[in-house]
Amino acid sequence: MHTILDDFKDAWNKQNNGLIQLIILNVAIFVILGIIAVFSSIVGVDNLFTIAYKQFTIPAPFGEFILRPWTIITYAFAHSFNNLWHIIMNMLVLYWFGRVFVDFLGSQKLINLYIIGAIAGGTTYLLVYNLVPYYSERINMFDGMVGASAAVYAISVATATYWPDHKFFLLFLGPVKIKYLVGIYLFISFLGSIGPNAGGNLAHLGGALIGFIYARQLSKGVEMGTWVFKSMEFIKSFFVKSPTIKVSHRQKKSSSAKSTSSSGASAKNTNYSQAEIDKILDKISERGYDSLTKDEKEKLFNASKK
Repeated sequence: MHTILDDFKDAWNKQNNGLIQLIILNVAIFVILGIIAVFSSIVGVDNLFTIAYKQFTIPAPFGEFILRPWTIITYAFAHSFNNLWHIIMNMLVLYWFGRVFVDFLGSQKLINLYIIGAIAGGTTYLLVYNLVPYYSERINMFDGMVGASAAVYAISVATATYWPDHKFFLLFLGPVKIKYLVGIYLFISFLGSIGPNAGGNLAHLGGALIGFIYARQLSKGVEMGTWVFKSMEFIKSFFVKSPTIKVSHRQKKSSSAKSTSSSGASAKNTNYSQAEIDKILDKISERGYDSLTKDEKEKLFNASKK
């Protein structure tokens, strides 16, 4: 019988499941920080939660940020405990728009854009609060920012830019084109840029802008998030050993004749064109060995025995 933990592990380990993995990561961090908050209060060491939460909170003053530069990414995986709807709405919108995005562009590009959107939102937040007088005067009125909203806005806007006429069926309203939904979200964030959550709304707009740019560049064949994938593969290489592959990228056809008795046994090994093998090798170079399907791995294995 599978436990809830087993179900989460299966979802996490499943190939090309980036959307669910992002949601699991957000929920897991929320739960862990929540547990720390409760127990640190019970035992009277509130500083424990404060220290942990700061690792996921991007501060507005640049002097504080340079002491915790990793928060330019980690803030996008944590959420406020003052309002449960903060994480619920972010994950719902991520799921709705992420499904459309993944169906057309794939799981890895979703992860790439999530990270890029988070960085863009955090950068916008920092620049505005340190350079614009209206905001810099209010820089000490709050402790910092958390939330996946900027990354979610990047994905939403990119999806609406690519497929503006795609429709969501809304309760009481029926089918609505996503370009109108995203337009409403952006206008609400624009109005909120002078409200109590000004920093969050500014981050939304920064994420939205990079989402638009990402979609436009991708339509021209430029993938702005390649560095995210390569960074992930580099980090992964320290924990997962890649299999040794003995296949040359360009092989010359052998002119020597094979005996009739051995031709049957080796037919499976030589039944793949060099173009197929080259395509598989290119895929490994771009996405890693784990991105291969079972059939592709079998072809590569058979070709390696030539």
